[in-house]
Amino acid sequence: MDIITLIIIAVAIALDPLPLVPFILLLTSKRGVRKGAAFLVGWLVSLSAIVVLTIVATGNTPPEHGSAPAWVALMAKLLIGVLLLIIGLRKWRTMSRPKRPKAPPKWQQGIDDMSLWFAAALAPITQPWGLIAAGVTTVLEVQVGSVSSVLALVMFVLVASSSYIALQVGAAVRPERAQRVATAMRAWIESHTDRAIAVGGTAIGAFLVASSTYQLLT
Repeated sequence: MDIITLIIIAVAIALDPLPLVPFILLLTSKRGVRKGAAFLVGWLVSLSAIVVLTIVATGNTPPEHGSAPAWVALMAKLLIGVLLLIIGLRKWRTMSRPKRPKAPPKWQQGIDDMSLWFAAALAPITQPWGLIAAGVTTVLEVQVGSVSSVLALVMFVLVASSSYIALQVGAAVRPERAQRVATAMRAWIESHTDRAIAVGGTAIGAFLVASSTYQLLT
């Protein structure tokens, strides 16, 4: 298992701006701490379920190096890397163009009255599935038979959720300060989203392409 690749993907998931904005909106809404907790539970359950289902699908027997299933997994990782690289490069090209105003999603209009169930369901909907798919191709290499392999998977889930956990803990412990931090983060993210996608997509895409190509050649 390539632990470095797994952690890099987890960091990218944690810092992805697109799902962070809905979470921050929930935290700064009425009963925000409870809604944020529901979102975080939905996020952790979804991410953990994906990891568990991936291991179950392989029968806890990762494909042998050089076998057809291993080759397919590497090609999938390569394809995901190429797609992320294309997204990043396209975003670089379009950053200077004027943006068309977009109406906020319908769910934002009733955010103060949103149920906890809806907040929890919002988490898997907004998760960055391209990055999670890249993580899955790495989890395919895991055989859960040692403490180190279990810790690596737990670390993947926790690192990928670290930004949400930190914001949620801050909102519960120091709500006024957390409100200011969350509002400032939202303003920063909304003004830097395109650049973050460009940098993140290009960097992670190039890394996945390089690492999967190296594994295919060796």
